[in-house]
Formats: sequence, C-alpha cells, structure tokens
Amino acid sequence: MIDKRIGKRIKQRREELGLTQEQFAERTGLTTNYISTVERGASFPRCEKLITIINALGVSADAIFCDVVEHPGQYGESVLSTELSDLPDSERKRILRVVELMIADADKKDG
Repeated sequence: MIDKRIGKRIKQRREELGLTQEQFAERTGLTTNYISTVERGASFPRCEKLITIINALGVSADAIFCDVVEHPGQYGESVLSTELSDLPDSERKRILRVVELMIADADKKDG
C-alpha cells in the first residue's frame, strides 16, 4: 500500500533527525496520535498537513514519494551520487566498474 511506504519513509526520516513522535508532533503542531497513524499508514495526510510534515522533516517531496511516484526525478541518482562520493576512491571505482558492466549488459539486451 502506498500509505504504508510513505509512512515508513516519514518515520525513517523523523528517526534520522533523532526526534520522538512527541517532539515531531510539537514541531509540526500536529498531535502525536496523528503522527503515529500517518507513520503506520493507517491515515494519509491532506495536502496542507503533508506539506507541514515534509517541511518539518527538512527533505524534498521526492525523498518521501520516491518509491511510489513513477517519475520521481533525479532523487535516487542524487542520493547514490552523494553516497558514492563519501566512499574511499578505490571502493568508488570498484562500484562504478560494476555499474558500467550492468549498463553495458542492459544495452545489449535492449539492442
């Protein structure tokens, strides 16, 4: 279900920020119970509340919807690029070689 995936991402980001549901509820002006129902996927916030939640998380909408929207833009590539840049040079080169081989293999299948 879409609501569960979005709720999971909201919870994950809240926890990355080191916030309890109570602290996050205070930050957003929403109730703890409401935050809990959204994170469990039992409720989906209306537009205004969703914007409030996303802004309080300090992320783009792509970060929350990246696995449910068919065309999420460049979010996934951007995250991978950042993660790659944080790796030691030898590891980054090794991973890029694997990706290049996978792309070449995919091109052969498409061609």
